[in-house]
Amino acid sequence: MDGFLPAEHGRRKTLKAPIGCVGDGLHSGRRISLTMHPAAAGAGIQFRRIDLGVDIPARFDFVTDTRLCTTIAAPTAPAARIGTIEHIMAALAGSGIDDAIIEVDGPEIPILDGSAAPFLFLIDCAGIATSAAPRQMIEVLRPVRVEDAQGAFAELHPNAEPAFDATVEIDYPNTAIGHQALSFRLTPEAFRANVADSRTFGLAEDVARLHEAGLALGGSLDNAVVVDGMTILNPGGLRHVDEFIRHKVLDLVGDLALAGAPLRARFIGSRSGHALNNQLLRALFADASAWRWVGGAATPAKQKAPAFA
Repeated sequence: MDGFLPAEHGRRKTLKAPIGCVGDGLHSGRRISLTMHPAAAGAGIQFRRIDLGVDIPARFDFVTDTRLCTTIAAPTAPAARIGTIEHIMAALAGSGIDDAIIEVDGPEIPILDGSAAPFLFLIDCAGIATSAAPRQMIEVLRPVRVEDAQGAFAELHPNAEPAFDATVEIDYPNTAIGHQALSFRLTPEAFRANVADSRTFGLAEDVARLHEAGLALGGSLDNAVVVDGMTILNPGGLRHVDEFIRHKVLDLVGDLALAGAPLRARFIGSRSGHALNNQLLRALFADASAWRWVGGAATPAKQKAPAFA
């Protein structure tokens, strides 16, 4: 295996053709048009605000907000922001896409049905093209841990297998969510079958507070699972009995894709979310002894964080 993908996927990939959609932003409530384009090998994932004429690389060090979603912004133009990027980033990473340009005409990625499945559908329709360029990956060499004041934590560990493995748990006592845990190895097949269609979720008691903060203005039962105590408010119920933890894994895949390359690592997290996921990448790349480039043409002498590679 190469990174967290099988050996036959060891070359960089992009889309075969452009493809787009239109949908509402979960937090802004705005109607937004999105188009995914192929990109040259080595370009990475780039977001483009076509209404502002600003490009924003999909990088952990460009993350400016992690309240309920992951938002990136251009350092030279802080007002050029794009929020809720985690689901499309998860779909790209789960499909093995290394290089693409994502154009939007507003401040957020459309939420669509609240999962990564619609983005997988778009990728399937566009097709995937494999280049001759080898894919590099990032190998974690020693444990890295971050923790918040409530005891939630996220860790990366070396992995004896050339893969990305994750063990994640959440705990929402006195709700229909309760305690859930999942162990998962990321491959395109496993992502598609087990994670991609799991939707974002929230508690009914938080809706008014979020609206007062200018968040979740586009949220509805069509794009989120809403929990009121022990009751699921969505008429169709859940897609999986453990859909909540599956969505947390989906978010994790999208957030860690901002490393800029596949990770060879084991992730362990308890009640982690967007903030801790981003802090974990910042902690990893702040310590040059904790990681290294492998594959492709990378050499230890040229090692530097993906943000500046």
